[in-house]
Amino acid sequence: MLPTPPAGGSRVQDRLRKPDTARVSCLIMELRTLRYFVAVAEELHFGRAARRLHLSQPPLSRAIKQLENELGTTLLHRSPAGVALTGAGHVLLAEAKALLEHADRIRAKLARTTITVGMLGDHATGLAEAFRRKRPDVEIRVRETDLTDPTCGLRTGQVDVALTRGPFDESGLKTLVLRQDPVGAVLRPDDPLAARERITTEDLAGRDWFQFPDGTDEIWRNYWNGGKPRSGPTVRAVQECVQSVLWNGSVGLAPLGHDLGELVVVPLADMAPSPVVIAWVEDDPLTRDFVQAAAQAYRLTVTA
Repeated sequence: MLPTPPAGGSRVQDRLRKPDTARVSCLIMELRTLRYFVAVAEELHFGRAARRLHLSQPPLSRAIKQLENELGTTLLHRSPAGVALTGAGHVLLAEAKALLEHADRIRAKLARTTITVGMLGDHATGLAEAFRRKRPDVEIRVRETDLTDPTCGLRTGQVDVALTRGPFDESGLKTLVLRQDPVGAVLRPDDPLAARERITTEDLAGRDWFQFPDGTDEIWRNYWNGGKPRSGPTVRAVQECVQSVLWNGSVGLAPLGHDLGELVVVPLADMAPSPVVIAWVEDDPLTRDFVQAAAQAYRLTVTA
């Protein structure tokens, strides 16, 4: 139970104190004690450890002794020459270092003031403004990617969040579908199929389709091949797709409504829409704010 403030008034910290505040304070103190122990265990000398921690030696010795009392075991053998770790001390050193490294990662995420957004295509209408309103303190770095990686470098840690298009392999990722875009076949205006209001993938059988390189996500590649193995020139970027159609007469798929210059995009009746997706790996506060801003921009609801 927390102490009752003295009669006749209370200090500010007493009035603000809550059970959660006490637990957080306790955790911070325990992490500090573990840092003290790691310093002593690595230096194997209280004096050197105290200098490393910018402490005097007596409070450091008391903190380690209190830690041993709380754990009910001896962590250090003390002698005039210095200290040596006991078996329990070796175990705690390994565990403490892992715990402190994890705590440092959490602290870095909480303090992060930049976010790197991977983008495949232009889907940011309204999102940039929504995020700026939510987090005006944050610098946004944008990494544009080509068609060979629908996650925009998310799996390799090059971006914090991806604003991209599916479908692709979502294993190990968190995703939110922002909208669904119908797709069509990209054709030259003089193509016999270009004047049709709607076609199917069977109408394109036997034609060359532009292809993504080997190693590209199979789910992604299969979708943009119309669900079947195809052959044709290899491309990596949208402009390469456009030039492949213009120069080689090859075909491929694209979302409806995109401006591809003189090319024609004819709706495909037998293709499922391509989702515009936001994808991320870790639910740190800044990434979560970005996801919430995306949901706001697209008028969606994100469950906690």
